[in-house]
Amino acid sequence: MSDTQQFIDETVKSNDVVLFMKGTKQFPMCGFSGQVVQILEYVGVPYKDVNVLEGDGLRDAIKQYTNWPTIPQLYVKGEFVGGCDIVREMFQAGELQEFLSGKGLAVKQAS
Repeated sequence: MSDTQQFIDETVKSNDVVLFMKGTKQFPMCGFSGQVVQILEYVGVPYKDVNVLEGDGLRDAIKQYTNWPTIPQLYVKGEFVGGCDIVREMFQAGELQEFLSGKGLAVKQAS
């Protein structure tokens, strides 16, 4: 396992919620990453953001790690959830909040 793959593996396993994205949660660098940030902020779950544009080879390594071609990529309790489309669909159906709660994470309840 390369150093980059090891970094990804350790990050995914040592954080409850991780978003590999273009940019940061304070400054997303693409619309898809920005949408997932907005969703995570709305449901109120704390998460770690990892900017795939910073690390040398990180962008390609994360795609290989999950065999998933797009970024952003969301992980919860070590499990790959999906990219922007999947996260957005889960959120709109109320499934994301249920999924996070089911994993023992506190989420804001819809008002």
